[in-house]
Amino acid sequence: MKIYGKTQFHIVNALDFCILAPKPYLMKKLLPFIILFASAIVFAQYPKDYFRSPLDIPINLSGTFGELRPNHFHSGIDIRTNNVEGLPVYAAADGYVSRIKVGIFGYGKAIYITHPNGYTSVYAHLSKYGSTIEEYIKKLQYKEKNYEVEAYFYPSIFPVKKGDIIAYTGNSGGSGGPHLHFEIRDTYSEKIINPMAFGMNKLIKDDKAPEVSSVMVYPMNDSTMVNKSNAPIALTLLKQPDGTYLSNKVFTNGKVGFAVNTYDLLTNIYNKNGVYKVQTFLNGSPHFGYEFDTFAFDESKHINYFIDFKKYKLLKQRFQKLFIKEPYSLSLVQNNKKTAGVHIKKNNSYNYKIEVSDFHGNKTIVNIPLEYKDEIITPKTVTGKYNIKAKNDYNFEFETSSVYFPPNLFYENCSINMEEKNGVLILDANYEAMQSSMTISFDVSKLSAEEQKKAFVAGVNGYQLEYNSSFKKGTTIAAKIKSFGKYKIALDTVPPRVYNPNFIEGSNISKLTTLSIFISDALSGIESFNAYINGEWVLMEYDYKTKKLTHTISDGKVKTGTNEFKLIVTDKLNNSTTFTSNFIY
Repeated sequence: MKIYGKTQFHIVNALDFCILAPKPYLMKKLLPFIILFASAIVFAQYPKDYFRSPLDIPINLSGTFGELRPNHFHSGIDIRTNNVEGLPVYAAADGYVSRIKVGIFGYGKAIYITHPNGYTSVYAHLSKYGSTIEEYIKKLQYKEKNYEVEAYFYPSIFPVKKGDIIAYTGNSGGSGGPHLHFEIRDTYSEKIINPMAFGMNKLIKDDKAPEVSSVMVYPMNDSTMVNKSNAPIALTLLKQPDGTYLSNKVFTNGKVGFAVNTYDLLTNIYNKNGVYKVQTFLNGSPHFGYEFDTFAFDESKHINYFIDFKKYKLLKQRFQKLFIKEPYSLSLVQNNKKTAGVHIKKNNSYNYKIEVSDFHGNKTIVNIPLEYKDEIITPKTVTGKYNIKAKNDYNFEFETSSVYFPPNLFYENCSINMEEKNGVLILDANYEAMQSSMTISFDVSKLSAEEQKKAFVAGVNGYQLEYNSSFKKGTTIAAKIKSFGKYKIALDTVPPRVYNPNFIEGSNISKLTTLSIFISDALSGIESFNAYINGEWVLMEYDYKTKKLTHTISDGKVKTGTNEFKLIVTDKLNNSTTFTSNFIY
């Protein structure tokens, strides 16, 4: 079973229920259906009463659409299940199951339903599927000898009606706790759409306005001063009798930008969710804004430029920028006519207003008075050894290492300090956001052939080494990297650990319903695992968060009498551990 390898892709034939071909073939065969669905996408507004709730419990959210997450915007809503798994999940509308995916990371166990009105609903982090689908997926897993599988289906295989039970809630994949991740996509374009736009807001109680934690103001160039500083500063906010906030006055001699750190609260729910809409006004006229209605998956990478990335890396605070210094392809902000901050002119005073709203229309307002003040300052600029123009590509070579920056790696021109010291490549870029990967390479010709097989590009974090997926070409080992820091070549020669089975060798397990055992790897991580009972491959589910493997005895692979159990676990550098035992059933 491959954890990090390619997941198996399948499509299922309506006549003989057998596996035919990979996804591209499916898309060609389903083109008439896609065209039919696409014709329904041209609409004045989203249908408000088409989709029902996927759960039969009060809808409270632990995550909102577009919410700012590490390296991505949240693509749906997270519905709280009060820390309970196994709640029935219902089809939100008529349609058919078009895709099922079982993964260790990400969405975990997920199901996709295509609807005839041009949308697809997605249900993720499930514990299991409805009985018919669960039976099919388990057969597929045994056929492929792989826990991770993915299948695509024709409309006639698994048709569903609105309200049918399709699965049960869980905590699979990258979930941080039991909940249901629910999203709605445009079937044709696969753009994600805010489920609130389809009327789900009517199921949620929200009488609380968003909270504004802080507002930052930024000089937009080296000659601009803000309150006697050339560096970004936080504003003091005072709540007014009418519920709005007023900041201290901003004195400046040029162009400035703003950013807001904000979150939303729901009625009787105390976790901090993302806001829906931010709109700014300059002297009453709309200036800059965005709302989380829809975006494409490949836009999610731009979140690190959407926020003040340096502030996030240093303080873990996400300030949403209300200006665009350099154009970039995030549709959420592209409709703004004015993007590059506020230009303050002599003999003028201004009021800059920020309105932060949730989908229910609750609103928080911040007013910021601005005034021109002519003051000459000497900017304190910190420059690196290497000046980088964002549109160009660069290759820098050091004693045993090199780093390649592709064109448009960075959003803005920047200065970077780089050096190699004692075999460690040190990259310090003042926390520049990146929209792709750089390539870091090391010459490993001085390592033996066997050592080269165990070598990888490691991130150095104090005394900790962090694995990066690496590839070898000749006597060079390289990795695609998306963050700055320290890197070196490291070796992984230690096999994975296998421990704590829930049975003792030679014991009777007749009262157990599952076999479980834990696996871990200290460095490169688990690549694959394969379990066998009496020489036959058996399915084991893997929860990477708990490091636990589980086999369900009702699969029928355990026989009456003595059973031989074997587990082979391999890490990414091909170090392997074999665990053997036996039990009586």
